[in-house]
Amino acid sequence: MSSEVQAAKTPMAPEAPAYKRLPFKVYWQRTRLSYFMVAPFMLLFTTFTVLPVLASIVLSFTNFNMLEWPNWVGWSNYITMFVKDDVFWIAVRNTLVFAFLTGPLSYVLALMLAWFINELPKKLRAFMTLCIYAPSITGGAYFIWTYIFSGDAYGLINGWLMSWGLIQEPILWLTDEKYMMTVLIIVQLWMSMGAGFLALIAGLRNVDHELYEAAAIDGTKNRWQELWYVTLPSIAPQMIFAAVLQIASSFAVADVSMNLAGFPSTNYAGHTIVLHMYDYGSVRYEMGYAAAIAVVLFAAMALTNSLIRFVFKKVDPDN
Repeated sequence: MSSEVQAAKTPMAPEAPAYKRLPFKVYWQRTRLSYFMVAPFMLLFTTFTVLPVLASIVLSFTNFNMLEWPNWVGWSNYITMFVKDDVFWIAVRNTLVFAFLTGPLSYVLALMLAWFINELPKKLRAFMTLCIYAPSITGGAYFIWTYIFSGDAYGLINGWLMSWGLIQEPILWLTDEKYMMTVLIIVQLWMSMGAGFLALIAGLRNVDHELYEAAAIDGTKNRWQELWYVTLPSIAPQMIFAAVLQIASSFAVADVSMNLAGFPSTNYAGHTIVLHMYDYGSVRYEMGYAAAIAVVLFAAMALTNSLIRFVFKKVDPDN
């Protein structure tokens, strides 16, 4: 029997009905409960996120000192920032160092720690998760590092190095430009196991174990192959969420540098864009210029977010 005859005998699927726009009254009756339920969130989101972003964009084109009415200056703040403000470029360089070192490193570290902890017994898993997550939510937890990297002989690191004969006098870890950024990166990595880490733990707990059995039948030979072919594709949404959080938090480093290296740090060696914005907004009260810095930082974070999603979309188009 020819293929044309077979095709003719095959029943055709009914065509989908054409979409018809419902009258507004009918549509509102069907969906108003959903709108009422989402209204509180949308109200809060608009009030505390959308409106501040729009206000910052408008204020970035003004000269505003919190006392007088904003004075429109056009692109003056942006020209000053990119052409005349040398400290801004130091802050950009330091922020990029944080973003491209602590961001990917903390993301890979969170993924590997989550994968390791997921294999532990239940009680030990809960304890280890708490130990790793706690620094990210404990206010001022980084102050322990002021003792570890103290610049006198009583500092933990200096004490060890001097007792072992490796150095003859204390190193000023938190004020010397040669060591400051390295210390800040270490502390930031220690504090970066936050919500992204928990999301990865949750995603690993929800992976269907039948997938591992099917993979074993298909020929996976070790845990690394299970990780690559089963685990990572199964937790792709959590990986995107964690990546966005880890990279975004690396752009927003401020408290660690301010509390460990001081404000301002030696020759601005630990200065970041957020600290630069804080300097102009909360110290000098040049709110228009601070708003321009905030807009640039927002654009950088939004661009990075889009890049992360694009990369994950290329790797796994289904997510």
